[in-house]
Amino acid sequence: MRAIKKTIPHIFLMGYLLIILYPFLFVIFSSFKTNNQDIASNPFGLPGSISFDNYVNAWVNAKISTYFFNSLYIGVLAACVSILFAAMLSFAVTRMRYNKVSAIVFQLILLGMLIPNNSLLLPIYGIMRKLNILDTHMALILPYVANAIPFSVVILAAFMRSLPGEIEEAAVIDGLSSAGLFARIIVPLTIPAIVTVFIINFLGNWNEFLLANYFLSNDALKTLPVGMVGFRDAYNTNYAQMSAGIVFSVLPVMIVYAILQEQIIEGVTAGSVKG
Repeated sequence: MRAIKKTIPHIFLMGYLLIILYPFLFVIFSSFKTNNQDIASNPFGLPGSISFDNYVNAWVNAKISTYFFNSLYIGVLAACVSILFAAMLSFAVTRMRYNKVSAIVFQLILLGMLIPNNSLLLPIYGIMRKLNILDTHMALILPYVANAIPFSVVILAAFMRSLPGEIEEAAVIDGLSSAGLFARIIVPLTIPAIVTVFIINFLGNWNEFLLANYFLSNDALKTLPVGMVGFRDAYNTNYAQMSAGIVFSVLPVMIVYAILQEQIIEGVTAGSVKG
């Protein structure tokens, strides 16, 4: 009876996993099929033969390679810069002795999380136009960094508060300045939370569509989500190549998560319990 009770949750979890993977398996199988007729006749069946022609055509002919590297470059750079600023700000409001100012600054950061991103489209567009950086990657990097800072500060500050004060006191006795304490002590101890924040910010930047669609008009500068819309319009009769393009868009996220999954879990849970 006890074995049955332990088995039931696993059965439900396996069923949930199959439901989640069902559409993705359809995309993978379709990406190896030759034409729409093969997909329509046997949507979830295995392809008759393994051929990477769809991937090659999507990567070269449909400019997926250009969109892919644009998204990768913008997503990684914006995530790293936002973490740098958020980590410094989190260190200032949690470890430095400015209680009243730190409380005010942290409340302002929380207020920044209450504003819907879509409502800021027109103000951001006006700022980018005045800076004369529209139709450049900087028009996306600056908003991405600014948008990620409030959430990043909340996560990193919660983690930094859980660090014991004795470590800080010992470092100060050894002669470390505030900059040295931040760079050599706090940042290495905060790596699990930093990795978690990086993944979340990178995913948000990688999947962002609205700003990329309105701020970039040069086809050579477009990101993958925007490029996939054009890909769909140009190849709406070839679902096999569309499926290959979708796999390209999902692959980096899966690789990053597979490599850093332990750090992500540790970063999510480590700051929740002191001790």
